[in-house]
Amino acid sequence: MTTDVTDTGLGTIRAGILGGGFMARVHGTASRDAGGELRAVATSSASGGRTAAQALGAERAEADADALLDAADIDVVHICTPNATHAALALRALAAGKHVVCEKPLATNVADAQQLADAAVEQGLIGAVPFVYRYHPMVREARARMRRGDVGELLTLDCSYLQDWMLLPDDDDWRVQSASGGASRAFADIGSHLCDLIEFITGDRIHALSARTRRVFAERGGRAVDTEDIVAVLVETESGALGTLLISQMAPGRKNALTLELHGSRQTVRFEQERPEELWIGARTGSRLLLRDPATADPDSARLQRVPAGHAMGYQDAFNGFMADVYAAIGGAEPEGLPTFADGYRSAVLTEAVLESAAHDGRWVQTAAGDRSDRLEVEA
Repeated sequence: MTTDVTDTGLGTIRAGILGGGFMARVHGTASRDAGGELRAVATSSASGGRTAAQALGAERAEADADALLDAADIDVVHICTPNATHAALALRALAAGKHVVCEKPLATNVADAQQLADAAVEQGLIGAVPFVYRYHPMVREARARMRRGDVGELLTLDCSYLQDWMLLPDDDDWRVQSASGGASRAFADIGSHLCDLIEFITGDRIHALSARTRRVFAERGGRAVDTEDIVAVLVETESGALGTLLISQMAPGRKNALTLELHGSRQTVRFEQERPEELWIGARTGSRLLLRDPATADPDSARLQRVPAGHAMGYQDAFNGFMADVYAAIGGAEPEGLPTFADGYRSAVLTEAVLESAAHDGRWVQTAAGDRSDRLEVEA
C-alpha cells in the first residue's frame, strides 16, 4: 500500500492548484486521495479560477497566482500551468515557504531548472516533478530485478514513446510555439518521461546521445510552429549500453505508447505503459509474461499495489501513489524513488542535449551524470 499522509504526523496537508485543465484535475484527485484538502485554485483569469474551483471541488478561487501563493492556509502548491510559466511560479512558491509539485518540464532551460533544484534544497522544502510512470508497480518490479542482477549486464535498449494527437495539420495546442511551451515539444513533453524511466529502472545514466528532430508542419491553427513533432535518438549509457529512442506525437493509432525493452546479458525486461499490469521477461529459453500480484512482488512494487491481482490499476493509481509519497515527504519521510526537482533538472539537461545535437546534424553530445552539476559537451 502507498504511504498515507495521515502517517506523516503533519496532519492534513492543505493544497493550492495553479491551473484548471486536465492535469489540474489529476492533481486534485491525487491530492484528495493522499488525504489533502484542496483549499484554493487560481488560473489566468478570475472567472476561469471560479469555474476551475467549482469543477475541482476547491474551497475557493483566488483572483490570481500571487494571491494563491501568498495565502497563509496553503502548504503545497501544485503548478499545472503552461511550461514557460513553471520556473517563475515555482521559485515564487518556494520563496513563500510553500512545498511545490510542478508539472514537467520543471523549467524550459537548464539554468532555471538548476536554480530551482538548488533553492528547494537550500530552503528545506519538497520540490517534486510528476514523473509518475515510476509509480506503476511493474516498473518497480523491473527496477528490482535490475538491482538484484536478474537481468545481468545491460547491453542494449529499444525504447519509444508514441502518440498521435498531433497527427493532422489542423491539430493544434499551445505547446507548438516555444514562447509558451519551451524550445522542445515532443522530447520535453514525453521524451522526458521515457528517459527518466530508463535511468530510474536501470540505475544507468545516459552518458552521450546523438539526436535528429523533425517538424512536419510549418503551421498549425494559422500559427507558425517552431517546436519538433518527432525525435530519434541514439544513446550510450555510462556502463556502455547502446540504445535507440523514438519519440513521436504523430504515430497513427498510438495514444500513449511508452515502451521500454531492456536487454541484459541474462534476461530482457519489457514494460508497456498501455499494458501496465504486465512485465515481459525474455530469456534464451523460457520467456514469460509476469502479471502484477502483490503476493509475489518485490516489496517496493507491492507497497504501490492498492488492489489484489486481477483488478486493474492504471494512470490515476500511479499518480495517486506519487502524490502519497510527496505528501509523506512533506511530513518528513523519505519515500523510495520520489522524483524531485533534481530529476526535473536532469530532464532539462537531457532536453538541451537533444536540441544541441540536432542543431549540429546529430553530432554526439556528452551529458555528465552529477545530480546538479551536469554539463554538455559537443564532440567535434
